[in-house]
Amino acid sequence: MAVIVKYVVERNGEEKMTFTSKAEADAYDKMLDMADELFELLGKSELLEDEAKQEDLAMFLAQNKEELLFALGAKRKPVSKKKAVEPIEEVDETPAQDDAA
Repeated sequence: MAVIVKYVVERNGEEKMTFTSKAEADAYDKMLDMADELFELLGKSELLEDEAKQEDLAMFLAQNKEELLFALGAKRKPVSKKKAVEPIEEVDETPAQDDAA
């Protein structure tokens, strides 16, 4: 018999998601907290009157937190440390034919 440990993320008595790792469950819970805060912020705006769309947008923004932080200027995009490699010109190494025949 196997023993399986599961971490369940629950909101308002409703099971949202089950994970096998505590770290993943904590990250998902944190994302849901962020979505809740964004939902309230979006509710202060009169741009979205449909609560379902407001909730969808809040979840989308929370799921794309890194890109949102870049767009808001709160975080800089990482600079790639790879140097650009310049293409090398191809050299035609075929032997020249003598046309003096």
